[in-house]
Amino acid sequence: MRVLIDTNIIIYREDNQILSQNLQSLNQIFHKVGVTPLVHPLSVYELEKNPDPQRRGIMLSKVRAYPQLESPPNPNHDSVFSEKIPARVGSNNEIDNALLYCVYKDAVDLLVTEDRRLTAKAARLGIDNRVFSISDALDLFQSLIPTEKTTAPPGVEEDFIYNLKLSDPIFTTLKEDYKEFEEWFRKSSRQGRKCWVHYNSDGSIGALLIYKIEEEPLDTIPPFPKKKREKISTFIVRNIGQKIGELFIKLAVDIAIKNGTEEIYLTHFTKPDDRLVELISEYGFKLEARNLRGEEVFIKRIYASLELAQTLLPLEVSRQYYPSFYDGPKVRKFIIPIWPENHERLFTDFKGRQTKLPEHSGMFIIEGNTIKKAYLSHTKNKHIATGDLIFFYRSRDLRMVTSVGVIETVHTDLTTPDDIIKIVGKRTVYSRDDIERMKKPLTVIMFRHHFHVKSPVPYKALKELGILTFAPQSITYINDSKYYLLSEACGIDRRFTVH
Repeated sequence: MRVLIDTNIIIYREDNQILSQNLQSLNQIFHKVGVTPLVHPLSVYELEKNPDPQRRGIMLSKVRAYPQLESPPNPNHDSVFSEKIPARVGSNNEIDNALLYCVYKDAVDLLVTEDRRLTAKAARLGIDNRVFSISDALDLFQSLIPTEKTTAPPGVEEDFIYNLKLSDPIFTTLKEDYKEFEEWFRKSSRQGRKCWVHYNSDGSIGALLIYKIEEEPLDTIPPFPKKKREKISTFIVRNIGQKIGELFIKLAVDIAIKNGTEEIYLTHFTKPDDRLVELISEYGFKLEARNLRGEEVFIKRIYASLELAQTLLPLEVSRQYYPSFYDGPKVRKFIIPIWPENHERLFTDFKGRQTKLPEHSGMFIIEGNTIKKAYLSHTKNKHIATGDLIFFYRSRDLRMVTSVGVIETVHTDLTTPDDIIKIVGKRTVYSRDDIERMKKPLTVIMFRHHFHVKSPVPYKALKELGILTFAPQSITYINDSKYYLLSEACGIDRRFTVH
C-alpha cells in the first residue's frame, strides 16, 4: 500500500508536539505494516523556492527522508477533474489539486493531510474516505497491525465535572474565548453535572463532552421560543481522529432521546477550516442563529417533518435527521445475517454483547461504537443500493434481528486487501490479517447504524409472521408489507421514520 503525505504535516510548526509525536508513531506503524509513504515532487519543488537558506535546509532535510512519487499524474489534462475542482491561481491550490489527483487517479491508495480544504475538495470528488488526518490514519493503521500486537482501543467514560482538572491544557482556548469560563466551570461542578471524557495515556484530557437539558428561550438573532432542548456546553476533540467525535454525536443524540428532547444545539466561534463544524454538519447540525456574543448557534432536529423529508433523497434524510430515516417505497429493505463474532465487533454498544475488560469500569470502547460502519460480506446480491434499509440478523446464537442501518455505498467483487482497506478506510474494525484471511471476492457495504431495535425479533417470530420462511443464509429482500410487520415487531418508534 502506498500513502501520499502532505509535506505541510512534516514541516508543521515545531511547537505542536502532539502532531509531531503522532507523525513519528505513524511512520513507525507504516514500517510494521509494510506501507510506503511518499511525497509529491511538486511539494518538494515549492520548498526548494524558500528564500531563507537556513529554513529551506531544515524543511528539505525533513521532507527528503521520504521517497518522491515518480511521474505523478497531471490534473491539468483532465477536464472532468478540472470541472469538479477548478484550477485557481496560486501555488498552494496547484499543489492541493496535484495531491488530490494522485488519489483520484489511484496513483496512491490514501492521502494524509491536516488541511481541511483538501478534505472538502475530496468530498466533491467522492474520495473523502481516502483522505485522512494523522489521527485518523493512526486509527486505521494501528488496526492493521497483526492481531496479537494490537493494543486495546481508547475509550470514553462518564464522569463528574468536578473530577476534571481546570488546569488541563484542553481548557486553554476556552479560557481565552470566554472570560467567564472558570466561573462557569466551578458553578457546573457544584451542580453535580456530568460529562463524557477521554483521557490520554499521560492523564491529560483528549476529548470532552459536557451537556445540559434546559427549557428556556434562546436569546439569539433570530430568537427561538422556550422549548425543552439539549445544550452541548462543551465539545472538544483533540488530535485523536474522527471516531471519538462521531461517538460524542451518538451519545448526545442518545441523551436527547432519553430526556424527551427533539432538538440539540451548541454555540461556537467558528474558525477557518473548522473541524467541529465539519463534523457536526455531517449529522444535521445547521447554522440557524447567532447569540449576543457573536457565537454561531447550530441546531439539530431529531425528527424529520414529512414536508421537509419529501424534498430530500433517502440517504440525506438519514444524514440530516439521524437517527430518523426514510422507509417509504423509494428504498428496498433487506435482512442481513451476521455471525456473532462479527456482530460483537461491529456493534460494541449492543446490550447483549460480552463486555471487554475496560468496560467493566464504565468505559465505552470507541472502536465499533461509531455511526458510520463498514460490513464485509460474501454476498452476490447486486440489488442493494444507496438509501436502502438493512436489518442485521444475528445468527447461530441469538438468532434474532437486532439492529437497523441505512446503506451509503456498496462495493462488489473486491479481491485484494489493499482495495478493501482503501474503501473501508476510517471505518474498519478488522485487522489486515482478518481481511487477508477472508475468502475473496468480498462485498463491502458502507452504512450508517441508526439504532438497535427496542424489541429484538427472534427467528421463531419472524417465521410465524411470514417475514421469513427459513433462517437467512445470505442477504434477503423483504417487501414493504413484510417490512411493516418487522418494524412493528421490533418496536420501532414511528417518529423516527419518514414515508
